[in-house]
Amino acid sequence: EALIQELYNMSPGLLLCCVLLWAVLQPHAPPRAAAINLRRFIGCAVREFTFLAKKPGCGGLHITTDACWGRCETWEKPVLDPPFIESYQRVCTYNETRLVTVRLPNCSANVDPAYTYPVALRCDCGVCLTSTTECITSV
Repeated sequence: EALIQELYNMSPGLLLCCVLLWAVLQPHAPPRAAAINLRRFIGCAVREFTFLAKKPGCGGLHITTDACWGRCETWEKPVLDPPFIESYQRVCTYNETRLVTVRLPNCSANVDPAYTYPVALRCDCGVCLTSTTECITSV
């Protein structure tokens, strides 16, 4: 009761400062990511990915980076005119990237050890561009 009476008698500015200080000093649990069922996920997202970077004349280097991953809406329907199929095909692809360069180990004297790769900053469902992506055009 005494604490409540003291708080009641404080000036509004001092009370606000005390409340804000109390809120800032409270221990916070780390934010929890919502569980995503990747088998049912439809869309495109940035996801951690590990690959082996290599080139002739150098040793390999395992790199963990961010890449695009997901499933995008795709459909085909029959039509009367050639090619007799209307299709809408989107792929999960990079929307924004930054380039990172690392040095590969154990390179021969005449081989540049620099290896550059993209890091995904933002991904979206979009048309597959052969200039930046390996697109499968036939099976």
